[in-house]
Amino acid sequence: MSFSENIENIEKSVNIENIKNSINGGGVYSETEFSSVTVVSTAANFIMNAAEPFTHTYRTYFRVREGGSLTLKLWHSNAVDSTWDQGQESRASRPGGEWSIAAAYVADGGLHPDGSVAAGTQVPVMFGGIASKAVGSGETFWSDEVRLDLPEGHYLAFTWTIKTEAAGPSVPFNVEGMLVSGYDAAGELADSESGKGFALSDKLLVAPSYIGYKKQVQKKLIFLGDSITQGVRTAKDQYTYWAARIAEGLGTEYGLWNLGSGWGRGYDVATDGPWLEKAKQGDEVLIVLGVNDLDIGKRTADELLTDLAHIIAEIKAANPAVKVILSTVPPFNFVEEREAYWRTVNRTILENPPAGVDRVFDIAAVLSEPAPQEHRIRREFMSDEYDPHPNGDAGKAVAEAFLEWYGSGK
Repeated sequence: MSFSENIENIEKSVNIENIKNSINGGGVYSETEFSSVTVVSTAANFIMNAAEPFTHTYRTYFRVREGGSLTLKLWHSNAVDSTWDQGQESRASRPGGEWSIAAAYVADGGLHPDGSVAAGTQVPVMFGGIASKAVGSGETFWSDEVRLDLPEGHYLAFTWTIKTEAAGPSVPFNVEGMLVSGYDAAGELADSESGKGFALSDKLLVAPSYIGYKKQVQKKLIFLGDSITQGVRTAKDQYTYWAARIAEGLGTEYGLWNLGSGWGRGYDVATDGPWLEKAKQGDEVLIVLGVNDLDIGKRTADELLTDLAHIIAEIKAANPAVKVILSTVPPFNFVEEREAYWRTVNRTILENPPAGVDRVFDIAAVLSEPAPQEHRIRREFMSDEYDPHPNGDAGKAVAEAFLEWYGSGK
């Protein structure tokens, strides 16, 4: 399928223009005083599709960029960002259904994410002065500001109860392996301080698209990628993936919004839907895409390069001052035709990148085996002997290489 045919088919199935207008009316970084409080990606790659209406509560624990007296504000996009698997259940740019927030709270999650929150610390999140919020299909929205005192080293716990009134598709979420501790429970338990009734969540990250804290930063960075950017297969609650380590290395004067999404691909971003609109909100955007395009997406080198060029052009059109960093495609043990495409794409990125690219970061050079096996990830960087997702050691190596390269200005 050609790039234009892919766009046309998706536009037939969803109202892309409504989603784009909704996002542009409430863009994340339009709130310039706020920066992402966490480096955890909450990009959505799946959607709930229940056989009957439900009421359920979700509690997630985030390590924050810094503690203290925090002024928080959340933003949410009720749409799927990227395609899961081959799109049987959920495709990029699909709007979420109608659902409602019955109640939402932020709290001190303590030193150990065990399902409970510190007594007396729950603070309700309001929406236009109201404690509940009806969410329309494809809608984006901000909460009111909320104040929370969070001791250094403590987790931020975000809890909300979600309701649906009908069966069918409703809430977009992330279905990848959990990188943070999350708990869920049937019923309305958002105001519960104990963990009673909650079970540890598995492949069920149901959280706002963005939790910001009032913080003036030198620069707002966006990392746009797939599971490798998200950090999938690294240890839960340890923040050893390279996006988290880079954020730590840069310090809190740099904002970082991680938009990595498991099984995401470049042609998902190129549908010009919610994922791309999020990517337009930063001062600098690092793009690390292509593994899933070449793998499950079965794209050719030319198709992938066309999609990357389109993404970069759209980001630059939205803000000509934004700096775009394009990364080479990480090694993923491709063979035969896929290996040939991988080599072609990376050679082109290094030697003749698409128009609008300001800098090129060679992540493949950090992760790859020596030539002529550079299409393979170094064995010590694999998450297990069969899985080429980078592990925490790889995250450390990439972060160190990036920070040195980034500071050099090359």
